[in-house]
Amino acid sequence: MTVWLVVSILLVVLSPLAWLRPSRAQSGRMALRMEARRMGLAMQLAPQEWPHWLLPEPPNPCAQYHRPRRGGQPACWTYWQKTPGVWVNQWQEVCDDRALLDYFEKLPGNVFKVEADKQMIALYWGEKGEATVLQDIDATLKALA
Repeated sequence: MTVWLVVSILLVVLSPLAWLRPSRAQSGRMALRMEARRMGLAMQLAPQEWPHWLLPEPPNPCAQYHRPRRGGQPACWTYWQKTPGVWVNQWQEVCDDRALLDYFEKLPGNVFKVEADKQMIALYWGEKGEATVLQDIDATLKALA
């Protein structure tokens, strides 16, 4: 009886430690983020207000991978991936810039948005996939910066 009492007390004391252990999905995201950091990509969780027509709605906050822009007056633009391979602007007009589409085609289907402003190029991603996807993302961000 005493043994069972000691075992049950130990289980009650140690069970909260199991909650602190990251899940498989969290471990996978952490590994991708560490690999991105090794590649020189900057990453942060950024709050977003997604357009109402983007379904299913992406996570908020969303993982933002970004690089600083080069050049004097770079063009500013924003495109959302409405469905895999279909990139649209804020008015839901399909992207017809062949130079951008060549880079966008290399991105995975769970990239929600790519935007360029005067200071940086940013990509909002669902962080699902292998580490090889990071190489495509890195190459795209470098080329568009």
